[in-house]
Amino acid sequence: MKFQDYTFCNEIKQNLEELGYKKPTDIQYKAIPSILQGEDVLAIAQTGTGKTAAFVIPIIEILHNRTRKSRQPHIQCVIMEPTRELVIQTARVCNTLAKNTTIKTLGLFGGVEQDPQIAVLTKGVSILVATPGRLFDLISQGYVSLQQLKILVVDEADHMLDLGFIEDIKQLLRHIPRYRQTLFFSATITPQIKDLAYSLVHKPVRIQISPKDPVSKNVDHYVAFIEMDDKRFFLEQFIKEHQENKILIFVRTKVRAERVKAAMARVQIHTETIHGDKPQKERNHIMKEFAAGTIQILIATDISARGIDIPNIDYVINYDMPEDAENYVHRIGRTGRGTKRGSSISFCSESEKELLTHIEEFISKKITVIDIDKQIYKQTILQSIDTNTPLQEILKEIEYIDSKRKKKK
Repeated sequence: MKFQDYTFCNEIKQNLEELGYKKPTDIQYKAIPSILQGEDVLAIAQTGTGKTAAFVIPIIEILHNRTRKSRQPHIQCVIMEPTRELVIQTARVCNTLAKNTTIKTLGLFGGVEQDPQIAVLTKGVSILVATPGRLFDLISQGYVSLQQLKILVVDEADHMLDLGFIEDIKQLLRHIPRYRQTLFFSATITPQIKDLAYSLVHKPVRIQISPKDPVSKNVDHYVAFIEMDDKRFFLEQFIKEHQENKILIFVRTKVRAERVKAAMARVQIHTETIHGDKPQKERNHIMKEFAAGTIQILIATDISARGIDIPNIDYVINYDMPEDAENYVHRIGRTGRGTKRGSSISFCSESEKELLTHIEEFISKKITVIDIDKQIYKQTILQSIDTNTPLQEILKEIEYIDSKRKKKK
């Protein structure tokens, strides 16, 4: 079935055509009819499957039909997101798919001045995409009323729980009508997720996509065994060999992100970082530049994994192995999105091999090992040292490498 065969309004069909959306993905095909019929939906779908459009398209269709005769639009839908980046991206999807309709969308998040957001609210919006903090701030100040809410969407529910937003979600229920349509989307399912979902939805249609394989089929997985102190040399080599590609690198901490950026700067490789310590304005700018291709290499922490929905990321590099196997799924879901293919390469040190085992158990498959010949391993390090480091430091590095080899033996 093609999108043009659905009974959407002409504006939505035109917008879908302009975006190049021909046929629905699995999650879209299964979710859209139920949402259009007003049913509650509990959807478990891996990242990169098109689940944002799966709820945005029918919501716009429903609200557009309701608000055609309304002079002043009021908030009829709230989409809860765990991060600012996800708010921005989901709001962008809403506005793009709602072009030339009666539906106006506003993204609400903290870290920026609230006055411009209030100015948009006073003109009237139909959809709010929000993080809990700023939403509750504006509710308490009287700028947001949810009394006429018709649809509640909890997106990335598992990440909402990880960030401790479960009480915020429960608090939201006090501000919205009891009788409403609720859409609950999550990339993973756990007992805690189930409990939260069934406290919100009523006789939901349950949709689960690829339950046995939580990762996108469009991603090729590789792992290379590289010691922690040597990773920077192999990252340098990889980047230099893939200068035309868009690369997203994941590290464990904010400090680590800045250290890797500094290490790459020392070898004349320009990168940018995105993490919680950066001001929102700077994060927005970096994301925009990365999307445009002005920035080719971005270093991110796990907190940003689900907030990065950038097209045509060729490679995801796990510079640090994720401590949580689920985060591996979210990281590599940044590539191989839609119909595009992508690759994930993990740098795994001896101390991280247990994490690799947990990941392979979680995704129910072995990750292909890139065998690195011992001589090539040593040459990779020495090449980088030779071209960028004074002689005294070269000798120290050689001694260090040799001492590590002797210890292993």
